[in-house]
Amino acid sequence: MKKRILAAALAALTGASAMLGGCTRSQINYQIAEAIGTDGKYENNEPVETPMMAEKRKLLEESESEEASLLEILDSAERCALGYNYEDALSILDTIPSSQARDERVTKARERYEKGDSDLVAWEGGDIPHLCFPTLIYDTMMAFDGDGKAADYNTTMVTCEEFQEILNSLYANGYVLIDIHSIAAMITDERGTTSMEEGRLRLPAGKKPIVLSQDNLNYSSVKNGDGIATKLVLDENGKVKAQYTDNEGHDVAGDYDFIPILDSFIEEHPDFSFRGARGIVSVSGSEGVFGYRISGSADGSLTEGSGSGGPASQSQDEKVKAIADALREEGWSIACAGWSHSYMNDMSMEQFSQEIDLWLKNVGSLTGPSDILFYPYGAEVEYPGEKLNYLVDHGFCYLCGLWGDTDFRELGDTYLRMTRRFIDGYTLINAPAYFSGFFDASSLKDDDR
Repeated sequence: MKKRILAAALAALTGASAMLGGCTRSQINYQIAEAIGTDGKYENNEPVETPMMAEKRKLLEESESEEASLLEILDSAERCALGYNYEDALSILDTIPSSQARDERVTKARERYEKGDSDLVAWEGGDIPHLCFPTLIYDTMMAFDGDGKAADYNTTMVTCEEFQEILNSLYANGYVLIDIHSIAAMITDERGTTSMEEGRLRLPAGKKPIVLSQDNLNYSSVKNGDGIATKLVLDENGKVKAQYTDNEGHDVAGDYDFIPILDSFIEEHPDFSFRGARGIVSVSGSEGVFGYRISGSADGSLTEGSGSGGPASQSQDEKVKAIADALREEGWSIACAGWSHSYMNDMSMEQFSQEIDLWLKNVGSLTGPSDILFYPYGAEVEYPGEKLNYLVDHGFCYLCGLWGDTDFRELGDTYLRMTRRFIDGYTLINAPAYFSGFFDASSLKDDDR
């Protein structure tokens, strides 16, 4: 049928052209194309796509597809290189087909990445600072409203705006975020002996390493409606965000706490993260994890807290697991803060072993295995000692204490001991000198305090 319509149209238009005293081919092509609805579709308005035109179109489509693929690979490699991960960037370039490998954009990118890797210098600057943060306040008007919790928030927490300014200062002062595992690692030698050995930390010239973390993230002390996040959630893209209830009673999720703010900062400043490093988040368990009650306590007596997200259930266990998986996928490390977040130095050996066992059984089973321990309140165990041996035997070899104004690390045969500087409202107000090498506490202090 279509062929008969086309033939009839051609015949009619051919006759018409004869009557017009001889139209040009392009005019005839236009009239035919207009009649059969293909105006502008083919070259020179040919009535149909000729074999030569089809071949040209195919070659053009293949060329455009190859170009799009090349640009995608180059973009992926560049994202790695921006975070100083030159080895991965070069590996990505190696996936480019040989027909495109000599493209000037490819060769220049390869030269830059090879030079970038060779320009990295060994870090020999001594102790590495570790800044640790509590839960952050988003809406200061709701938090500092004069009720019974306002004074506690003021001394124990940092605001989101203050944290953002701290990140800006660290970035401006040449600090770069590193993974604690890059400082030292457990290595097995040719004799089969495993021990903790210093890592070969190589950084861009002029950059200084820093570790960032958030402590005991359970939101149990937060009153819902106080302008502070009460739990972590996953957004539609599977990214971890913090949820709080605004002053109109709506639950909103976004960059309202430490984790999503740091993730967004790195997205905007990829050169702040060395080879994709993220922070560490420590969790206990008896008061929940990430704002959710978890099942499996030893005595079944988990109590519901204001920021707990309700009583324990299997569905909440699954939410904790999904959030932990997303954090690890993004590069975050999850640390143990004990089951009850209690002073470990005062515990008997029996209490201590139960504290670790409960965490491994009830929390580690959801968040995944961990090799990092944050001593609650900085109460470290003895070095050496039975408790230390228990930690190491159960996989904890990165042990973080808590010192106010000093950075310290010690490399033992089976562990890395490292201090944290804890930043809260009290230290920002009363001990600004603790952080003078990192940021100006007096200038960034929130006016609403």
